Amino acid sequence: MWSFRDWRRKRILARLAIEPALWQSVLDSLPILDGLTSEETERLRERSLLFLHAKRLTALPGVELEPADRLRLAAQAQLPLLHLADLDWYQGFHEIVIYPGDFHSPQKHRDSAGVEHEWDGEHSGEAWLQGPVILAWPGVQESGSWEGYNLVIHELAHKLDMLNGDANGLPPLHSSMRVEAWASAMQSAYDAMNVTLDANPDAHTEIDPYAAENPAEFFAVTSEYFFSAPDLLQQTYPEVYRQLLAFYRQDPLARLRGLQKSHPDYAEPH
Repeated sequence: MWSFRDWRRKRILARLAIEPALWQSVLDSLPILDGLTSEETERLRERSLLFLHAKRLTALPGVELEPADRLRLAAQAQLPLLHLADLDWYQGFHEIVIYPGDFHSPQKHRDSAGVEHEWDGEHSGEAWLQGPVILAWPGVQESGSWEGYNLVIHELAHKLDMLNGDANGLPPLHSSMRVEAWASAMQSAYDAMNVTLDANPDAHTEIDPYAAENPAEFFAVTSEYFFSAPDLLQQTYPEVYRQLLAFYRQDPLARLRGLQKSHPDYAEPH
């Protein structure tokens, strides 16, 4: 059946066609894409091009974005959506602003006594409700390996979280998922991490302790680990891994284990 949406999509893709060698160089530069099937990489290519068509990448002075850089960023942005229906998950913003380095941003917090504290915090990324995504270029460059760090996925996870309003660690779940199961898994892991850090702020945690800041950061950090250190997340918080698997509808751990099984010399993450 003819669809104007599909027709427009094909027209856009035809206009944005890229050389196969350029796309292959992007795939080769991002280990977290290793093990995707040919069908998945083709879907990722198309969705990355459509993402770049829909979103404006604004590089501030000191940042030079080559075509491969834009595609690398777009591919990482689209990886979490690879097995989700194309439902405009990244709605509500039109621009990604890229700073040459970490930046200062005014912060506010009201404590339990009702006192409001204000300070300037140094950040490598921010996602604004109904506003742009801001990324520091060094963080973008460091993303894409099996190392438990991905600034692009982290900030765009916040955008998924914000689809229900303010970021609170609860993105819109699929009809097959139960809010109670999600909340139980996430809250239990979040509380356990905070108990550890409250007892000793310098304690070692398997997951970046920044996840303990609030439920929104817990969702964003665990989303990073789901795609870039799935083995570590599954070992540490198996119920959280199970919920993210149901939400993102893909299994990076199975893909990683497949790589390690078929290529014994494949580099171990972390």
